[in-house]
Amino acid sequence: MALLRGDPSDGLPGVPGIGEKTAATLLARHGSLAAILAAAEDPKSAMPKALRAKLRQAADYIEAADPVVRVATDAPVELSTSTDAVPLVAADPRRTAELASRLGVGSPVARLQKALDSLPG
Repeated sequence: MALLRGDPSDGLPGVPGIGEKTAATLLARHGSLAAILAAAEDPKSAMPKALRAKLRQAADYIEAADPVVRVATDAPVELSTSTDAVPLVAADPRRTAELASRLGVGSPVARLQKALDSLPG
């Protein structure tokens, strides 16, 4: 999603003219970046012509950025005890927010905390 909409904190410009809503809609409708790009190349797809053009014009950026933003899901991480798990709540939320702001990662940390807060339990 960040590849399409951009993420200034990660230095990703995104595809011009595609914001968060459009990126989310594309991913929900097509399921993957590969399927989005296939639909952009298919003149018979239901994707609006202007959107197909934006994606085709950004093909070089998408090709270069895709391997950079891909999240590794195969890292051999094993938790040896229950205390190895990442805590769902910051020990000191105020200090965490201050540190994140000072390091320029306030927005990603806030999004992470929002996601953690939405977890059941």
